[in-house]
Formats: sequence, C-alpha cells, structure tokens
Amino acid sequence: MLRCTRKGWAGGPALGLFLLAPLIGEYLHGNMSVTALPWLVLTAPLYGGGALLVREAARRTRRGWPTVFLLGLAYAVFEEGLVTHTLFNPSYFGYPLLSWARLPVVEMGAWWTIFVLTLHVVWSISASIALAEALVPHRAAEPWLSNRGIVVIGIVFVLGAATNWLATYDLEQFVPAAEQLTGTAVTVVLLVVAAFRVAGRRHSPIGWRSPIGRAAPSPGWVATTAFVMTSVFIVLGWFPGWPTVAVYLGLYLIGWLLLRRWTRRPGWSGRHVLALTGGALATYAWYAFPSRPLVGAAGPVDTAGNVLFALGLVGLLWHARRATSMSAPAPEWLS
Repeated sequence: MLRCTRKGWAGGPALGLFLLAPLIGEYLHGNMSVTALPWLVLTAPLYGGGALLVREAARRTRRGWPTVFLLGLAYAVFEEGLVTHTLFNPSYFGYPLLSWARLPVVEMGAWWTIFVLTLHVVWSISASIALAEALVPHRAAEPWLSNRGIVVIGIVFVLGAATNWLATYDLEQFVPAAEQLTGTAVTVVLLVVAAFRVAGRRHSPIGWRSPIGRAAPSPGWVATTAFVMTSVFIVLGWFPGWPTVAVYLGLYLIGWLLLRRWTRRPGWSGRHVLALTGGALATYAWYAFPSRPLVGAAGPVDTAGNVLFALGLVGLLWHARRATSMSAPAPEWLS
C-alpha cells in the first residue's frame, strides 16, 4: 500500500492530502478552532478519504479538472445529503438553513445548497488536491495509492462517513424523508457517471487548447481574480436569500467563462492552477478571523489558531511555488 521508491516515500503525498483536506475544509475555514484539532480523527477519514478517492479516480484515468470538479460535487452531495443531512435539516446547529431561498417542493434551501456544495467542491476537494499536487509536481500526474491502498482508503472513508452520521444524528436527532435520501443517492450516482462521460476530455482542463491567440494571463492576475471572486462569494454568505442565489449563479457563469478562455490560451500551466488555488485559499484564511467556530474554543485562542493556520498556508504555498517553478511542465490534461 505504502512503499519506498527512488522518488521517496510513496505514501507521503497521499498522507499529505489526507490531512490537508480536513485542515482546509474545517480549520483554515474557521468552522473548527485550533482547540478542536483532536477532531481530525473524525474529519480526516471523511474529508481526506473523499479527496484521495476523487483524486485517484481522476488521475488513474488520466482525466483533468472537470472530472475532479464533478466527483467533488458528488462527494459534496453525499456528505451534506446522506451523512450530515444539512441539505434537508430545517434547524442544523440551530440555524434555519432551509428558510433562506426556500424550495418547498423538495424541502430544501437554494441558498444553503449552493453555498455548502461550493465550499466542498472548490475548497475541501479541488483546492486540497491542487495544493497537494503542487507540492510534489513531479508526481502530480501519477497515482499515489496502490490497489490495496484504494481499498483501505475506501474502507476508511465509509467508516468516517458512518461515524459522522452517528455523531450528527446524536446531536440533531434528524433523518430526512426516504424520498429525499433516494433522490440524493441517485444524484450522487449520476454525478459520478457524468464525471467520466461528460468530462472525459483528457487533453485540457476545460476545453481544447488553442495553439494561437493571446497568451494566458499572469499567475498573479489569476490569483487576484480568484481571491476577489471567492471573497465575494464568501461575503455574500452573510446575506442569505434569493438575491444572493442570483449573484452566485452569475459568479458561476463568469468563473466558467474565464476558465474556459484562460485555459485555452498558450502558456496556461501548473503555475496558473496553483495561482487559482492560492487565491481561493487566501479567502478561507481571512474568513476565519471574523467567523465564530462551531466546534472548539472561541476568543484569543481561536484567533491565535487562525494565525497559525494562515502562516502554515503561506509556507505551503511558498514551497509549492518553488517546486512548481523548478519542475518540468505538467501534462496538458493536468495543467
């Protein structure tokens, strides 16, 4: 499962992603305080296991980021719909999540559904994978787990999901209706199928690369754009409702058009993917400071923890930038 090779310990990147996913998804984000680090035992199997399975499925089939995004969305629907049930719980942690931009036919909240699924797709899964790969760019295109390792991580993921389900039920005493659970399961399956059927292009992350035309924008411009757009997305989360849903859909459209244009231009590379990742992660870093953690101590100790996580992010991005600039260009389907 984990072995030593001439390139180093084969399990290093996998273990790194296993820990990065929950640290980014919950701690850098500010949902959990630094005093809740022991909860990694509960969050890593679900977040880290999910991120590893998504990455292995995409990279073993030599598929790019559209497949990662769709598999990340399948993971998000699985976690929030079948594990923690926040997509259907009218009072999760005391918050009336379904009352904002309510969809009465399916008993869901449009604002919360878009918001929480985006958090998982962009940050918990995609950004975690992109950062982990940027730290070891010479191994970014290859599998990180053996076949036995995939089985083990699969078991760990299932156990993590079951443990989180039990913990959530113990706190909330809520189970969605059978129709909601069935619809969620079908949605997860359809997203997985779409990840390998619709997003099956292996030669470019968004579309076919054009050999002529304007060069790709600078990584600095890409990072700034990512930071601004993700910051707008996060800030609007403080104003839930139908107007915010409309703006979210507009941000999706703008983001898709920008990525489609940028990734088709000559010069788009792994450095640009890292820039996108860094801009998005910087948003999570600042957002943690005005946020109050749902788990763990608040106050000065939480602020100190946010500083620690932000500095850790800066260090990882610095190392990833150095590693990416010194490595050979990534395969086109990966960059």
